[in-house]
Amino acid sequence: MASAASTSLERTYRYLRIGLAGTVIAIFVAIAQAATTFGWLTSISDYFYTPARDVFVGALIAVSLALFALSGRGAERALLDAAALFAPLIALVPTTLAPGAVPGIDVPCTGRCFPPAYEADVANGVVVYLVLGMLLLLVALLLGALGQVSLATVWPSLLIAAVVLAVTGLTWAFARDAFLQNAHFIATTAFFALFAAVAVRNAFPRQDPPPTPVFRVLYTTIAVGLVLVLVAYVVLLPQASGSGIPIVLIVEAIALALFFVFWVVQGIEKWSDPDPSLL
Repeated sequence: MASAASTSLERTYRYLRIGLAGTVIAIFVAIAQAATTFGWLTSISDYFYTPARDVFVGALIAVSLALFALSGRGAERALLDAAALFAPLIALVPTTLAPGAVPGIDVPCTGRCFPPAYEADVANGVVVYLVLGMLLLLVALLLGALGQVSLATVWPSLLIAAVVLAVTGLTWAFARDAFLQNAHFIATTAFFALFAAVAVRNAFPRQDPPPTPVFRVLYTTIAVGLVLVLVAYVVLLPQASGSGIPIVLIVEAIALALFFVFWVVQGIEKWSDPDPSLL
């Protein structure tokens, strides 16, 4: 019986990692298809305002659910859970746009700002996000009180969730313009920063056995790459325009490619790991 359970866990984690890598392929294919009509836009996030939107949102929600399911060991659990909280915000709160960045989308500014026509869509998504987030937090606390979950091991994730939900709710309620202007950028930056930290944790884990030198080099390279991409993203996005070489789009594509490579690498390394969680 134990062997069968172990085999089932192995398959589950394999499928989750394969699925996470698959979400990147889905986003790239959707963007490539949209580009045949809209051309190469300033950034990947701009494709939210094209027919690629459904794939973009669906893929990020799938990423969030898969990250929660995978969890991880020790600090990696809190990092993955935090990343899972930010992924839906990337999907549900679209990026700001410069005038003319996406054909047919009007923005009332000369720099980058949020298209007012999409505020109702964001309102719907944010309310759902907050309600589900609070319900999940309450369920986790209830399971802890009943002894079904060890609060001593999950309290960092619960604390992060409470803070993210509180800040999101308060900002949405009392500083909506600032939320619409900045939420996508902050969520995207936080998501990939957390993933850089996850890659570092995989390169230098506290648990035994340590990764082989090859995997340590791969994880370190991914982490360094994500940090460099984040710096480029933060510096370049405010200067992004709808003309010339789409540097921000290229930077974001590299970040997604590194996300893809991480799950391929971890999938290979932990292919036969029966239960990489709950330590």
